[in-house]
Amino acid sequence: MNVEHVTLRPVAEDDLPVIERFLTEPQSSAPFQWFGWWDTRRWRRQWAENGLLTDDTGQLMVVRDDERLGFVSWRKIAATRTTHYWNMGIALLPEARGKGVGTEAQRQLVRYLFAHTTVVRIEADTDSENIAEQRALEKVGFTREGVLRSVVFRDGRWRDGVRYSILRDDIDADADASRG
Repeated sequence: MNVEHVTLRPVAEDDLPVIERFLTEPQSSAPFQWFGWWDTRRWRRQWAENGLLTDDTGQLMVVRDDERLGFVSWRKIAATRTTHYWNMGIALLPEARGKGVGTEAQRQLVRYLFAHTTVVRIEADTDSENIAEQRALEKVGFTREGVLRSVVFRDGRWRDGVRYSILRDDIDADADASRG
């Protein structure tokens, strides 16, 4: 799959069935994002209210030309009364995984959030067994911060997660290094 043509765009109403697959088809979310059946219409309600873009959270489609591959999302984490940062994630359909799409989509989301918001930090969490996502985050420039013990309940047991972060200066340093 050619990642050159992978882009992010706002969610359109006709994208909702693709996003809803992650809530209605266990095989679309497995092995790391299936948490059982729950509120399968939540994204449709939120899209009708705000197009899945607010000051505190957002979702963008990951597409290649006209093909819908999944979505990226972010949410505001309040660090103090006056400061916040973003926590971001990605959900790709099984046929888009393992082809560099996730790395490219997350790279684009990081650049988008740093270009259009004043945050200095973006973090991402993943399952400790999700080695592919850990590699993708590291390729984007994220730094592994540590293990979160027993942070997610999935498939009958508590599981560890891994937290990554990237700072605005990390991106600026990458840009300077590529120019030199």
